[in-house]
Amino acid sequence: MPSGVAFSLATYLLFSCCDAIIKGFGSSLSVFEIAFWTALFSFLPVIFTKPRQEHWHLFWQMRHPWLVNLRGLTGLAGNICIIYAFVSIPLAEAYSIAFLAPIFVVVLSTSILKEIVTWQRYMFLGASFFGVLLVVQPGFRDMEPGHLAALGAALFGAATTTILRKVAPVEKRVSLIGIPLGYIVITNGILMLPHFDMPTPQEFASLLAIGLLGGTGNILFIAATRRAAASVIAPAQYSQILWAIIFGALFFNEFPDPIAYVGLVIVVAGGIMNVMSDETRIRIFSRLSVFGPASAASEMSSPLGEDAAADGRGSRDAPSADVDAGRPGS
Repeated sequence: MPSGVAFSLATYLLFSCCDAIIKGFGSSLSVFEIAFWTALFSFLPVIFTKPRQEHWHLFWQMRHPWLVNLRGLTGLAGNICIIYAFVSIPLAEAYSIAFLAPIFVVVLSTSILKEIVTWQRYMFLGASFFGVLLVVQPGFRDMEPGHLAALGAALFGAATTTILRKVAPVEKRVSLIGIPLGYIVITNGILMLPHFDMPTPQEFASLLAIGLLGGTGNILFIAATRRAAASVIAPAQYSQILWAIIFGALFFNEFPDPIAYVGLVIVVAGGIMNVMSDETRIRIFSRLSVFGPASAASEMSSPLGEDAAADGRGSRDAPSADVDAGRPGS
């Protein structure tokens, strides 16, 4: 197995472990408090991924301040939505709905970035959507707020990915990390105050584990992108579906019905065919994470539009990967 693929599989295993730990909190801590502590702890290993030529105290210097801050807001919203989804509905269902994000990415990319999408990609995305319907089975089962939260996470994650596609090649990694971190830590820190419960030592250990595992996953993902092409490592993101089934069964007594299993297979197959389609832009939609693969996007993407002209190179210079970011620790 190529080392890049091995690193990417390890990355998504760590991210899935984070999601399972988050689900284990249930209602013992508020969504805002979980988001606050995991964002804070996720920053610890990420400190070591900073390029040598960048400095943390200059994170506020940006070429596209409005877009970077908008990405911070969409990342904040996606962060809250996906954490709520994980603690309130089965992991496999949360993942399947969250993986609708590539559909929203295509809509936004064609309308905002003016990218061309082939009919094959539309077909693969349509298959994934059909698979999600089989998993969730609307009309045959009660829909919970967690399902809507997962859908919101997919939508906000798609917006985050689309913005990142524009700014990642020209913005500093410290800005791409520091701005979303500020939004998530400060906003959730304020929102958690009315119902704040001091975590127990065991809960603090779990929160620290989420942060360290998520941050380590980021480091592994960057290593993966340096060793293999985006089209090679992208399918590994769908291994999270498998881990969701395993962790859900082992720790939460969650067992999808046979129809849902069929839907999950369709989601994975359609998603893999989508990311491996023969196009210049290959989108890697992992988990909605501030400290996940987003920070590696600048190493894999080429500037767009005016930025490409300013840098003297176009999008044809190298294949690119849009990597989503939106919440820490999952």
